[in-house]
Amino acid sequence: MELGRAGPAGLLLLLLLLLAAQAAPERDPYRVLGVGRSSSQADIKKAYKRLARQWHPDKNKDPGAEDKFIQISKAYEILSNEEKRANFDRYGDAGESQGYSQHQQRQFHHFHEGFYFDESFFHFPFNSERRDTSDEKYLLHFSHYINEIVPDSFKKPYLIKITSDWCFSCIHIEPVWKEVAQELEALGVGIGVVHAGYERRLAHHLGAHSTPSILGLMNGKVTFFHSAVSRENLRQFVENLLPGNLVEKITDKNYIRFLSNWKKENKPHVLLFDHMPVVPLLYKLTAFAYRDYLSFGYVYVGLRGTEELSSQYNINVYTPTLMIFKEHIDKPADVAQARDMKKQLIDDFLSQNKFLMAARLTNQRLFQELCPVKKSHRQRKKEGNDCTGEGDKFADAYEAFLTFAVANTKDTLRFAHIYNDRQPEFADALLMDEEKYRGKSAVVILERRNNAGKIAYKTLEEAWQGSNEDNFILLDLLDQLRTDPGLLSSETVLADLNDELAPMFLIRWFYSTLDYILDCWDSLFHSNWREMMPLLSLLFSALFILFGTVIVQAFSDSSDTRDSPASEKKDTTAKTERNDTSFSKESNSRVPKKGFVEVTELTDINYNSNLVRLRPGHMNVVLILSNSTKTALLQKFALEVYTFTGSSSLHFSFLSLDKHREWLEYLLEFAQDAAPIPNQYDKHFLERDYTGYVLALNGHKKYFCLFKPHRSGDEGGTLGAGEDYDSSLHTEARGKSSCSPGSRSIKNKLHKLSFWMERLLEGSLQRFYIPSWPALD
Repeated sequence: MELGRAGPAGLLLLLLLLLAAQAAPERDPYRVLGVGRSSSQADIKKAYKRLARQWHPDKNKDPGAEDKFIQISKAYEILSNEEKRANFDRYGDAGESQGYSQHQQRQFHHFHEGFYFDESFFHFPFNSERRDTSDEKYLLHFSHYINEIVPDSFKKPYLIKITSDWCFSCIHIEPVWKEVAQELEALGVGIGVVHAGYERRLAHHLGAHSTPSILGLMNGKVTFFHSAVSRENLRQFVENLLPGNLVEKITDKNYIRFLSNWKKENKPHVLLFDHMPVVPLLYKLTAFAYRDYLSFGYVYVGLRGTEELSSQYNINVYTPTLMIFKEHIDKPADVAQARDMKKQLIDDFLSQNKFLMAARLTNQRLFQELCPVKKSHRQRKKEGNDCTGEGDKFADAYEAFLTFAVANTKDTLRFAHIYNDRQPEFADALLMDEEKYRGKSAVVILERRNNAGKIAYKTLEEAWQGSNEDNFILLDLLDQLRTDPGLLSSETVLADLNDELAPMFLIRWFYSTLDYILDCWDSLFHSNWREMMPLLSLLFSALFILFGTVIVQAFSDSSDTRDSPASEKKDTTAKTERNDTSFSKESNSRVPKKGFVEVTELTDINYNSNLVRLRPGHMNVVLILSNSTKTALLQKFALEVYTFTGSSSLHFSFLSLDKHREWLEYLLEFAQDAAPIPNQYDKHFLERDYTGYVLALNGHKKYFCLFKPHRSGDEGGTLGAGEDYDSSLHTEARGKSSCSPGSRSIKNKLHKLSFWMERLLEGSLQRFYIPSWPALD
């Protein structure tokens, strides 16, 4: 009995086969997606979408949802690829080195000649399910990385590890990574882990082609770690990601200059007194997170040259001390001391002191943060704003306003000031350009109502001088507002503030260029050759084309020079033929050449040149308007025809209906059909409103096309060139549906003019011919 002699080996093999049979349904992509082997790609895709929505980790809180979602993704990856699907159907394996089959490692692995064992049978620690679960809370998915991690990297740096299954080096660095991740996370560094087998798209996006890899992310920029994995090297790597000018070293010689910069930078200034010779990493990370709101300095109290500074502010040299300085540098606005400075303590302290007592509104973001929009009235923040000017002339009024702000700032009341000459639109909207405020300071109390710029406000009746009487008046008004919000009776819409502190374009361009050069330099020395091949290929291709062109020109036949006069004549003839093309063909490649529309008035002076003697193929598009509708119609007309200004064959003009009504009505008689013409002595004859009509006049061929103003309920009326003209004209003449500005919006008169212009260029509009152009009196 051969089987009998096999004994334990046969039982072991049978046991392994049973284990494989039990695991097979989980690894069968058809079973995972719940489809048959003959299913089409459409059925597979439909099943994948249904299961992905059901098991997505963000929506399904089941503990096994993430593993199930990964199974579904890998199954769809195999079945959506015809080659992998065919391999799986033939051999039970997709034939790839990573992904689904790598996750299971081909079900069996070679262990000894003639024997194969499932890795789970021996509980090896290489599979992600058997490894330490400390990385699970840091796992990143592609959408999470793009939508949350990258924007957050502008507030704090991220340290990201790329790992995979069956990675011996990943296991080797695991203890160091776990220790450093916990330490840096407590300091405010973001931690992330990417599994290259499950998140292949994200790993490729980050540029990680091997595991393990460690990279840093800050300001959306990826930087790879190339040193030995140790606690000191990883800390230094994170510190090197931060800009070098975040924290300024402060001594007795420069502290006055540093603290006095609050007015120029429009920020509070923070000083940290500590006995460490180097700036702590926690403080650098905090400075990076709050760099838009605060300026940071560091005082090493053990250094000679800081005694005066420590003595003036009564610093305990044995306890780390944080001080916030605002408008007054002789006394800190707030102080925090602790033997062990934690991130939470620093964040709470700084978040309460992000703004000056009376900050200057230098950009829209600062205005929105000082005075946010709240739905509830009790949550709404009011802002006392001092509209003042620069220079010593306004210094006393500003100091009085600042003193009042320090004494009366509350959670629902903030104080700010602006310079009228730097924010003229903001000041004019609040002060209405009144003469009594000209050259003086004025105080305005305002409250933002929505994000579109709408505010409610009240301006003090008299200019702000800073006297005791002014203080009493303002204090009384604030007390009344607590009980009667209706005192903010005026409303207006403010335009966005100018960004006064934005760097110049050349400076921004310089820094962008410098960053790009540094990136290229880093890539040149640290990237592998596979990453550098596209860049090198592009470089050598450009050099080849450049030198090839020079060589060809140097050795070109001299006969080309002798034949040049004949070729020039041919080019001239070709250009002449192209210039003689039809009007419709030329207009097909129109591109606006200017940033505005040039519209001239058609008068008796330019009548001949702009119409009667207009060159063949050219047309003059004339807008009919009156004095009362001139501004509104011209603005709308310019918007509608702007995209057609690139054609050199189109000219744009306007005609005054008040001056040349008879000329217009003479032309319109040729646009009428056999319907009876209204009696010119009809009482409604002179009331007929032609504003908004547009005529396309061809002076050479003596015809015109007609655009009639849009009528509500008539979708096709604006595209006609004269059809049903009389019926619409008679209806208007009877009075009840007249086109007066009071009966419908002027803005809608030129609705769909752009569609009419398209048909004009296509040549599909009806043309009305006239025997000769009438004189324009």
